[in-house]
Amino acid sequence: MKTALVIIDMQMMMQDRMEGGRDFVSPDAPQNVAALAAYFRAQGHTVAHVRHCDDTKGSPLHPEATGYPPMACAVEKEGEPVFIKTTSSAFASTDLETWLRSIGVTDIVVAGAVASFCVNSTVRTGCDLGFNMHLVRDAVIEFDLPQAGLGAAQIFDVTLGLLEADFATIVTTAEVVEGKAP
Repeated sequence: MKTALVIIDMQMMMQDRMEGGRDFVSPDAPQNVAALAAYFRAQGHTVAHVRHCDDTKGSPLHPEATGYPPMACAVEKEGEPVFIKTTSSAFASTDLETWLRSIGVTDIVVAGAVASFCVNSTVRTGCDLGFNMHLVRDAVIEFDLPQAGLGAAQIFDVTLGLLEADFATIVTTAEVVEGKAP
């Protein structure tokens, strides 16, 4: 078994939403992402980064926008790959799958944003591709959907419940860094 940490979309747009007063889940996610990355690096395990890119001018995820750069917790170290995606799933518009398979990864630990969007799509696709998926509950961010009248906690609980039912093992940062989970 070879395990990789994949950090999804921990970009300044997420930080801006959190600081801007949006209802969100997992206020400790940034520090937990940093702890996971530090643990994986110390163990000599793979850390990969995924960033969302929108080429539409004015988008907060346009490469020139202030929302595009990584949050401090998700800045890659030398030699760590960064996959730029244009789709919800980190697998659909990148060569992430090919790269992971080329280095023998069987298990993927996922952290990042947003649970019900890109994290959800990536976990489901990874499972469908045959990877053992592990989602770190307290290292994943979720935001509300005010237009639908849904709070962040409600969306988060349903999303993780569905993923745990058939697609991933749900773990905590403590379980991972204490060696109790992949």
